[in-house]
Amino acid sequence: MKMAVTVWDNRISPVADSARHLLVAQIHNQKIQGLRYDYFDQESLFYRARKLADLDIKILVCGAISYFYSTLIEGYGIRVIPFIRGEVNEVLEAYLDQSLSSPRFVMTGCVPEPNKRR
Repeated sequence: MKMAVTVWDNRISPVADSARHLLVAQIHNQKIQGLRYDYFDQESLFYRARKLADLDIKILVCGAISYFYSTLIEGYGIRVIPFIRGEVNEVLEAYLDQSLSSPRFVMTGCVPEPNKRR
């Protein structure tokens, strides 16, 4: 399974709609099997959502995201986990050990959705 996180300066980028860089993690049996960086070379949210689908991303972890962009991404069958903050490596590890809903990873002023695996 491939998961992507939006990246800015080795942290989750604060706004997914304007993020230029992605870290793509290949995950198997709850372990990271490989990491690689990719980037968005266009501003269009339609292009960005399509690129995530073309990369075969199943989950996108990001900071704030507009409803419009989130809906575009989800239209490709990609699960969006929004309003996350922190160092990229710590966020990946928190996803793997199912502790991403910890207050330390939730953006200030945002409430995680109940009953969803973070």
